[in-house]
Amino acid sequence: MPIKVLITDDDILIREGLKIILQNDERFEVTACVENGLQAIQYCESQKVDIVLLDVRMPVMDGLQASREISEKTTVKPLILTTFDDDDFILTAVKNGSRGYLLKNSSPDRIMDAIKMVYEGGIVMQDSVMKKIREELVTNPKVKIAEDLFSDREMDIIKLISKGLANREIAKELYVSEGTVKNHITSILNKTELEHRTQIAIYYLTGSRS
Repeated sequence: MPIKVLITDDDILIREGLKIILQNDERFEVTACVENGLQAIQYCESQKVDIVLLDVRMPVMDGLQASREISEKTTVKPLILTTFDDDDFILTAVKNGSRGYLLKNSSPDRIMDAIKMVYEGGIVMQDSVMKKIREELVTNPKVKIAEDLFSDREMDIIKLISKGLANREIAKELYVSEGTVKNHITSILNKTELEHRTQIAIYYLTGSRS
């Protein structure tokens, strides 16, 4: 089954361009194109979607707020695709549940690979975006997370999640089944009172649960 993608951008040329790129690859099906975050939320709540691509700045509702509401209300995985690499945007997007942050100057292959990786449970960050996150952590050193709260295996999984690995890749790395990885992630979420794996990565990188 193809990955069902919703494209959200207020620029019709971007919407149509992405649609053409994705529709030419049998791995993807563009279910619709909308022009703001509110429309994206409404569509995700009523239709079957796997991945929603969101620009940051849009009228009516921006992609950051939409990402939070979509993450909270649906099982759809948000992926930010924008021209803005502002530090605040990046950190807010990840805290709001975005599973990735890419810039629009990424190659079509990079965008398609990112969609597939997010669909499979991974986290995708462009190199320049990761550089900004690392710089933020150097400027504002992270608070140490409560490692004694977790088992050694759970800490292994937390570290691999923070590197952007999907469940299948974590299972391969640790020589365990995907089911075992999922069970450990559920335990980590319960212990931290977090809602999804992206927040686990931010918790590990910054020491913050907010």
